Amino acid sequence: MTDETCPAGAADHSSSSAAGAKHVLWAMLAGNFVIGTGVMVVPGTLNEISSSLAVSVATAAQLISAGALLMCFGAPSFAALVAGWDRRRLLTLSMVWYALAHFACALAPDFAWLLPLRVLALVPPAIFTPQAASCLGLLVPPEQRGRAITFIFLGWSLASVLGMPMSALVGGWFGWRSAFAIVGVLSLASAAWVWRAMPDGVKPPPLSLAAWKQTFRSPALMACVAVTALYAAGQFVQFSYFAPYFKQKLDTTPTQLGMYFMWFGAFGLLGNLVMSRTIDRVGVERSVMICIGLMATSLLLFPLGTTLALAALVSVPWALGCFSSNSAQQARLVALAPSLAAASVALNSSAMYAGQGLGAAAGGWMILRGGMDSLHWVAFAGLLAAMAASALATHYARRRPA
Repeated sequence: MTDETCPAGAADHSSSSAAGAKHVLWAMLAGNFVIGTGVMVVPGTLNEISSSLAVSVATAAQLISAGALLMCFGAPSFAALVAGWDRRRLLTLSMVWYALAHFACALAPDFAWLLPLRVLALVPPAIFTPQAASCLGLLVPPEQRGRAITFIFLGWSLASVLGMPMSALVGGWFGWRSAFAIVGVLSLASAAWVWRAMPDGVKPPPLSLAAWKQTFRSPALMACVAVTALYAAGQFVQFSYFAPYFKQKLDTTPTQLGMYFMWFGAFGLLGNLVMSRTIDRVGVERSVMICIGLMATSLLLFPLGTTLALAALVSVPWALGCFSSNSAQQARLVALAPSLAAASVALNSSAMYAGQGLGAAAGGWMILRGGMDSLHWVAFAGLLAAMAASALATHYARRRPA
């Protein structure tokens, strides 16, 4: 349609809508960056929390497992609870909660206080990430949905590039409490940005009980959710303990650890950028399988990282697939059943957090029994299982679409 045949008012409205959607996408990306930074602040400061509060590394890692358990059950529960909420208010309030809870964690006098406060602090990740993704269907046209979802998930990649290294550096130099306080400040800034960018009246239709039943009864959707749980569990057997692992094996300093996390995060960001530009052409199923295969490659080669430089080199495939895999999974679920996206995306987030908790718990159990050197083998097995589940999900999707 040419400009001559398109009414000026319609053209202006279309341009305004596109610009408004762009601002919202950037605000959601920034929100995911803050959410990701807060989630990863514990792995980045695990050594400092352990020494400061006089608990073992495995005990300190309970902060990861307990928080992941809350996020696991919270994501689908909150999806049902907040179904009718205006997303501008919901997403803004979740970031305010995130800020206040992280400030409270920074003031915790001992581990007995920190553990429940940390669990409460992880209510917002169970809300913000899945609800931000699920409402994109009301903000962007269907043909742009996959790219929009992968775009806002770049925030998690940026968290690994900047947020986690920042936590490790600040925690090493000034103590873990300072790292938690910074997350609180960033959360307040994110709340203001979301409130400013998000329009009023964005309310995805609430899911009925029948819709939830349809989601749970879909073999394709549930197999996809299982893929996420398996690769998350596999990764976090090793990922949760990067800080103590490299301290024990390579005697890394906080600065070196921060640089390693920054390296890992930079390739994670690159992987997500590539994913956002290629997913619609390559296809969601193939994209997911490529990502999992990359992560499995790094875990298979993990023992070759006998120096920090070699460890950084070995981690490149893992980083490329780490965050892009979750972006691809979200897009995969939305493509399978757009009308059930609010439920399936929430369940996918739940699976991600459940996997993190199970992986961290399994890794801690192994470390207590002297199994630090074997973490990568268990992680590798989890990734192989995820590849098998992904192939099964593709089979179900083709035979019996959701």
